[in-house]
Amino acid sequence: MQIDYLANHPHFISTLAAWHHAMWGALAPGSTVEQRIARLTGHVGRPAIPTTLVAFDKTTVFGSASLVQNDLTTHPHLTPFLASVYVGEPYRRQGIASALVRQMVTEAGKLGVAKVYLITPDQQALYRKLGWQDEGIVNYRGEQVTLMFITNLR
Repeated sequence: MQIDYLANHPHFISTLAAWHHAMWGALAPGSTVEQRIARLTGHVGRPAIPTTLVAFDKTTVFGSASLVQNDLTTHPHLTPFLASVYVGEPYRRQGIASALVRQMVTEAGKLGVAKVYLITPDQQALYRKLGWQDEGIVNYRGEQVTLMFITNLR
């Protein structure tokens, strides 16, 4: 498995956009796969914000993780956010999400970022295992999510 910037592998964008839309489309009623494709196409940073990393092997994409300015519109003062951590179903439980998260934290550190945030409704245990800490529970788009952060980026 390799991890690299999505910008170096644009042929994975349509697959990722479809996965992301299936997973999170209900949080943004009216959004389309085409809008997600456009958003991911804009993640061209190497390193920069926004950017997306992909895990892949040859021609198969396994998953992705993004670093964005803000993923919690109710808290616009918090930035940046780890977002869109997703691994395709056939590739789960192999450490891919953990590898993507670790690499993105490293990339954020290279940008001089001191603290990264994320929100999750159900993956708190995974992130705690990776060194993330709870900031609190927030209501976001009708769903209770845990706001988490990590410092000491390396």
